[in-house]
Amino acid sequence: MANAYQQMDRAELEAEVARLEAQADDLRALGLKLDMARGKPSPEQTALSKPMLDLLTSETDLTDGAIAADNYFAPDGLPSARALAAELLGVDAKNVIVNGSSSLNLMHDLVAHAYALGVCGGEPWCRQGAIKFLCPAPGYDRHFTVTDHYGIENVPVPMTPDGPDMDLVQDLVENDPQVKGIWCVPKYSNPQGYTYSDETVRRFAALKPAAPDFRIFWDNAYIVHDLYDEGDELLNIFDALAETGNDDLVYEFASTAKVTFPGSGMAFVAASDANMADIRAHFAAVRVCPEKISQLAHVAFLHDAAGVRAHMRKHAQVLRPRFQLVEERLAAGLGELGVATWTNPRGGYFVSFEGPEGSAKAIVSLAKELGVTMTGAGATWPYKQDPHDSNIRIAPTFPSLEDLGAALDVFVLCVKLVSARLALAEK
Repeated sequence: MANAYQQMDRAELEAEVARLEAQADDLRALGLKLDMARGKPSPEQTALSKPMLDLLTSETDLTDGAIAADNYFAPDGLPSARALAAELLGVDAKNVIVNGSSSLNLMHDLVAHAYALGVCGGEPWCRQGAIKFLCPAPGYDRHFTVTDHYGIENVPVPMTPDGPDMDLVQDLVENDPQVKGIWCVPKYSNPQGYTYSDETVRRFAALKPAAPDFRIFWDNAYIVHDLYDEGDELLNIFDALAETGNDDLVYEFASTAKVTFPGSGMAFVAASDANMADIRAHFAAVRVCPEKISQLAHVAFLHDAAGVRAHMRKHAQVLRPRFQLVEERLAAGLGELGVATWTNPRGGYFVSFEGPEGSAKAIVSLAKELGVTMTGAGATWPYKQDPHDSNIRIAPTFPSLEDLGAALDVFVLCVKLVSARLALAEK
């Protein structure tokens, strides 16, 4: 669709910019303070898990089979917690560790382990010269921060609706031994909400890395975060690996951070037998055992995978209207202008928005002036350097529906005004 502003003559554009600037002045005078900066669950969502707080009391039997949850032991996590995590991921419980509340922390620990000590007895990454990590982009900023923290070069890889550009991934992984890993959010990717196709998953499983210590960091953060009863289906990466014999290629991560309480949930990692032995040895040096009281409460509350999905249907009832509102407001305000595109995901936590080239920083800055805080422009790219300055991550989950509607009205106006100004500058 042609950009409607670019079709206007200079006089028409000047009048349009003046009209939009007057609307911006009106919004500025309202003194709004609205937040769409991060993908946080809303208070309505965290309230869904409050009954879990009543399940453990001073009278509760704090055992899990033969394991005492109120003492040391069980360095891999409670058997019941590992069984629940394994059922969600579709793997054997012996190949899962439940430890801590943050999957990002587990990812960081495994990057740090590889960097300082090596993968499965291999040469530490820090002794191998300049090394690289592939970063599907737009992507998750906190992933990029982890590898950047260790001085690892973050290499952007374009995303498609089927997942990362696998021709480029294969070329880089199989021909450059300095490429040591790739970040992946395979279901409802951050920020687009894309789910990797079966072909993409199988191509990952069939990779023949030039580096023997290459690992795929498979962050399945939104594995149960469907907005509709019929959610996207993601091929099990370990099933695909079994077909290729590349059992050691993947670390898979997930957590209950956005299932129960962010910061107070369960985080887990799954991997092959050889990888698990390596991970256990690393974790044993820094952890006696995980915090197991929370694990006991989570299993008592969620029970099993069916219980998790039933709980997540309640989340969907809260979130679905928010995502529908995003689609409605963007379509109504921008759909006929041809200045932007955006995703309409069936799960996850974000909507990925593409404005005109050179617009994202200006849109986010103007929205801030008018009282709406958004994720920083460029955050979805390594080093915060969006080469087109066009991508904005919309996080609709935390605000109330009323606040979200107001924030979207501001956002739409900002997109219009910045787009009109850019078109006028070209005249």
